[in-house]
Amino acid sequence: MQNQIKSLQNDKVKFLNQLKEKARVRRREKLFIIEGKREITLAIQGGYTITQLYYCSSIITYKEVSLLAKTYNNQIELFEITSEIYQKLAYRATTEGVLAVVVSKNTDINKLTLPSKNPLILVAEAPEKPGNIGALLRTADAAQLDAVLIANPKTDLYNPNIIRSSVGCLFTNTIATGSTVDIINFLKKEQVNIYGAALQASVNYNTLDYTKPTAIVVGTEATGMSDLFLENTTQNIIIPMNGVIDSMNVSVAAGILIFEAKRQRGFTN
Repeated sequence: MQNQIKSLQNDKVKFLNQLKEKARVRRREKLFIIEGKREITLAIQGGYTITQLYYCSSIITYKEVSLLAKTYNNQIELFEITSEIYQKLAYRATTEGVLAVVVSKNTDINKLTLPSKNPLILVAEAPEKPGNIGALLRTADAAQLDAVLIANPKTDLYNPNIIRSSVGCLFTNTIATGSTVDIINFLKKEQVNIYGAALQASVNYNTLDYTKPTAIVVGTEATGMSDLFLENTTQNIIIPMNGVIDSMNVSVAAGILIFEAKRQRGFTN
């Protein structure tokens, strides 16, 4: 069954706009918004709970939205909204005419069970820019990492910019968050080698063995890794560079390090 919403002053529209704009509302309600068929499908495949779908019939048909809803086991409420409402709620300039309200997952590091006895993990410490987080998640998806751990996160994981820049890879990765101490304790408990991308006391990244349980840690472009992480690494690693500057984009650096580890592990396609 579908319902129609025609007014910008409708309470549901106001609530959706709050979910879109305010991290504190997303945290309080444990809900967030996804935009686009591909992203919604990936969220369903990733085990997220979809509660409602809102669609603009001038962009997408009721039949298409119904088929999308049918890929999900639980009953989803469908709401038809006007172009004016959709333009207010949509985050992208070009989009597919459908929005979903989704239940957030508990990403507490203490709830994480690694899927492999020989994991390859990416750790991002204190990432702040949604674009960088999205790019890291795309790289992690491409490499099929066992987990992405975010230590001391500075940005809400369900920020619309992270969902957009990750092109849905927020939903294809196993993600856990916690304090820097929590993440370090988890890695040590799981007996995972910690290799930190840092200038201090580092060796060339391609001289080490990543075939055993491995976590590759990257910090921020501005300040790098915290002293606490630097004090707890198995070994710091560096990517030699021939240019004037001594750093590169964090997602690019992570990609180089991750795919060296994948190469050593026999990654082919």
